[in-house]
This record gives sequence, C-alpha cells and structure tokens, in this order.
Amino acid sequence: MRNLFSFTPALVTMATLIFACNQNTAHTQAGALSDTMTQTHLRNATPDTPLDSLLKPYGEKQAQIWLYIDKSERILQVKIDTEIIKTYPVVLGGNPTGDKRMEGDQKTPEGVFQLRNLYPHARWSKFMWVDYPTAESWEKYNQAKEDGTIPKDASIGGEIGIHGVPEGMDALIDEGQDWTLGCISLKNAHIDELYAVCKKGTKIEIVP
Repeated sequence: MRNLFSFTPALVTMATLIFACNQNTAHTQAGALSDTMTQTHLRNATPDTPLDSLLKPYGEKQAQIWLYIDKSERILQVKIDTEIIKTYPVVLGGNPTGDKRMEGDQKTPEGVFQLRNLYPHARWSKFMWVDYPTAESWEKYNQAKEDGTIPKDASIGGEIGIHGVPEGMDALIDEGQDWTLGCISLKNAHIDELYAVCKKGTKIEIVP
C-alpha cells in the first residue's frame, strides 16, 4: 500500500515551481511598488527639493549617479541609469559654441569624462575637477592641429571643472551669462548639493 504522505517526483517538481513562481511574483510586486513610490516622490518634488532628499528612495543605488550636461539647453541633470533625479541651470565658457580644442579658446569640452577630484574653492565655493583632457580629447586636439584649425604651437589646456560663482553672484546663472574660461558653473547652493553626493570617478557626459 502506498504511503499517503509520499510524493511522486512530478508532484514535488510541480510544488517547487508553484512556490518559486509565488516568490518571484511577490518580488516583482515589491519592486513595482518601490518603483511607483520613487516615481511619486520625484513627481512631488519642486526645484527647491534638496538633492539628498530626492536620492533617499534609491537606497544603495544612489551611489550610481552620473551627470549629464546639455550645453545648448544650459542644464546639468543628475541621473541614475536613464532616470532624471534633478535638473540644475548652468552656464559655460565665454565662447560656448563648439568643442574645446585648445587652451584659451574659452570653450567647454564635449564628451564623456570622470571627476578627477573634488575640493573646496576660496572663490567659487566648491570645485569638482573634470579629467579633461582624456585620450579622446588628445585625438581631437591633434587632428585640429593637422587640419590647421588651431595653431601648431597651441597647448591643449586643462583645469576644467564644475564649480560655483563668486559670493553673491548667482545672477550670473539666472541671467545665463557664460563667464568661465571653459568650466561649468552653477549657483553655490546647487554646487554644494552636487559636491555632497558626487565622488572621484563619477561619470560626466557633456553634449553640444
């Protein structure tokens, strides 16, 4: 006589699949609920909502932030993956149109970079040092020399960063005055927010 408490292999397999399915469904539902809460949090945000508050729902994932800078729109966006967490107004170098090719052209470089270092700055609140020139920057620079679009004795330049404004000069951002030698400038309260969450190696993409 068969033991009533025994299970055939087929029944065991079926029970395992049902349990796994229920577990995956619960996990998916929890993930969807978390995503919904995060999206609601962002929708309820205002331009004055602090960045660290906007990042809290992301937990450990907030360490994956990167910066997207659109030169034509004069904006800097803080992103996680493709999701925009916060957008800041910025201004650029005094000759903003086009990619940087050499020292003194007052252009803001374009391409993909990383933060090389971050430190307080006596004149501009904070300085987040961008790793320009990269290998790609050198390729563009050398090609420009060959093309004759920059002088043969031109240097490539450096010391590009993301920083604030002189104390009391937030109007430079409000009025859209491109005043730097090639850096990206924000209001001091905004650079303070970025400085608190960025780190060496944070990715930066700068587009025309």
